[in-house]
Amino acid sequence: MWTAIVIALRFFLAGQSPASKGIILGTIFSVVNFVLIGKALPLRIDKPKRKTFFLSLGSIFFRYLLMALPIVAAVKFKQFNLVAAIVGLFMIQFVILADHSVKLISSIRNKHGPSH
Repeated sequence: MWTAIVIALRFFLAGQSPASKGIILGTIFSVVNFVLIGKALPLRIDKPKRKTFFLSLGSIFFRYLLMALPIVAAVKFKQFNLVAAIVGLFMIQFVILADHSVKLISSIRNKHGPSH
């Protein structure tokens, strides 16, 4: 969330208020989606296969519907930038990928020792 706030603040200071609002809108829904994934996982443990399937399917459809809301809002209202809202929707994934990449690069550098 901090990354999104920093990016949004930079857009805002650059006079790009719709992009700033789009990033924040998309990121809020991205965070809610991520939390819902975490809450739904334990519900599927020790359940029959059939019930797990329908819980998973329902969860996916609900989360897709949830993710569509900021896109619809960005299309309908000029105060949100559509591309920024879409980028915001993937903010959690971007941060997780960046974190893993930094850790991977760091571990590779540590294995090879300091370069001279």
